Amino acid sequence: MGLISNGSTIFDNGAMSAGGSMTFIKKLTASASATLSFVDGTSGVVLDDTYKEYLFTFNSIHPAENNTKLMFQASTDTGSNYGITMTSSRFYAFHKENGATPEFGYHDEDLAQSTDFQNLAAATGSGNDEAASGFVRIFNPSSTTFVKHFIADANSYLLSGSIRTCTAGYFNTTSALDAFQFKMTSDNIDAGDICLYGIA
Repeated sequence: MGLISNGSTIFDNGAMSAGGSMTFIKKLTASASATLSFVDGTSGVVLDDTYKEYLFTFNSIHPAENNTKLMFQASTDTGSNYGITMTSSRFYAFHKENGATPEFGYHDEDLAQSTDFQNLAAATGSGNDEAASGFVRIFNPSSTTFVKHFIADANSYLLSGSIRTCTAGYFNTTSALDAFQFKMTSDNIDAGDICLYGIA
């Protein structure tokens, strides 16, 4: 017997349905790129009330400069300005290949009512085998009633170790967010891609 909520089957014969479908919207591939920007209504990008949730995945982001970090910000004016007030919290886990100096704790790169870009991944190396991957989920960015929450999870490679960072927060605006920009803390994104999906 299945479990049904509001007309949708949640469990049926032991299988779980998460509900909603994920639709691919846009992929941007870095090639010595200063920024990668997703702007609603530009080049096939959708960031409106078509979807209640949007997912960005970043895959093998390789910085041009060693020891730099992937970060992001949002816009309410289709990318003319990226600097929405944000509050966030972060924690991290670090483990070296040789098992030495494992760490877990609070990461002091959170924001408190700041218009700065939010770091998503920890420091990432520029070596040929070093990169960062992860995702950011934005909830109801087109709302003109509530603030806009997000969560992010990333893993990066530096100093022969794996660094996982988890970030959560909100954009403190009731204006619709219609653009997002990604860049490194310094220099270019040498390679890698970022994909945008809408979740129904």
